[in-house]
Amino acid sequence: MPYDIEYIDVEAKHRLWSDLTRRPLYTRKADIYGCCIKLLTDSRLTSDLWSDNFYSSDENRRSHGRLLAVEDPVQPPHVKYDPYTKTAIIFNIDYYGWIKSVALAVTGEILEDSHEIFSVHGAALDVDGSGVAIIAGSGVGKTTHSWGMLRNPGVRLLADDWFFVRVYERSLLAFGSEKNCYVDADLGHIWGEYKNMLDRAVFDKRGRAVVNARWVVGNDGVIPMTTLRKVVLLKRDPSDGAVLRELDPEEAFEILSRNGFYNPHQLVNDGRKFHLRSSFFRTLLSRTRIFLANTAHPASEVQDRIFQAVSG
Repeated sequence: MPYDIEYIDVEAKHRLWSDLTRRPLYTRKADIYGCCIKLLTDSRLTSDLWSDNFYSSDENRRSHGRLLAVEDPVQPPHVKYDPYTKTAIIFNIDYYGWIKSVALAVTGEILEDSHEIFSVHGAALDVDGSGVAIIAGSGVGKTTHSWGMLRNPGVRLLADDWFFVRVYERSLLAFGSEKNCYVDADLGHIWGEYKNMLDRAVFDKRGRAVVNARWVVGNDGVIPMTTLRKVVLLKRDPSDGAVLRELDPEEAFEILSRNGFYNPHQLVNDGRKFHLRSSFFRTLLSRTRIFLANTAHPASEVQDRIFQAVSG
């Protein structure tokens, strides 16, 4: 977990909320796959990034989950979370990437418990009508290779960081979660096609910016849903000479479960949740074709092998 989480009860949440909301705060509401998530923050930058990042929700709509992100010189950086009211109070976390991930995790809590819709910390694309998930830990190349795929005709984007999956008897439907993407400036150095887009972006102190993929791929290059048929796991292992190989479902599940399903932002990780997520990922892997790509090799070589595998 990149930050500490402290669980609090409803009474403690009420006390903190009452005290902290006396401050001057910016308020925004986002629609994240049908869930209304409310943000209150004392940071203008966080408020602006949130508005660019997520689809907006009607301000009169009752929220399903809440985030309160504030600076407090007394508190260390951490999150207090009340699972009952789906409320996260975020102290001294100035990295927007983590704040948006908490918002997505709160949404995931609502959908997982009430609707059996599951979170995947990964990218989702549609390749000529066939859905492809790219799943990996942070910094391994998830964004690099999802945006690399977008350079090919017939490839459309759902999400480059987090998406939701609903399991039906005949299909696995993946749904996007964000209006725009939060990307690193290095993306333009890896794939030159995106340099002009990133030249127009405003970067935060982490060297990241919210950008609209439609500026490059057009309005029809971003879609809301697809049927998943292939999964690509990424690793970075300089000692492994293989660029890409196919996996069986059991080996793939062992990799994912050993690494917390590559999602360090889940707010609750007890035995019940592990059972729910294990059952979902076993279903996902049993109904898709799975590949493991090694991003220690040159990006263009890895990208070519991934595209060949998922478009075949």
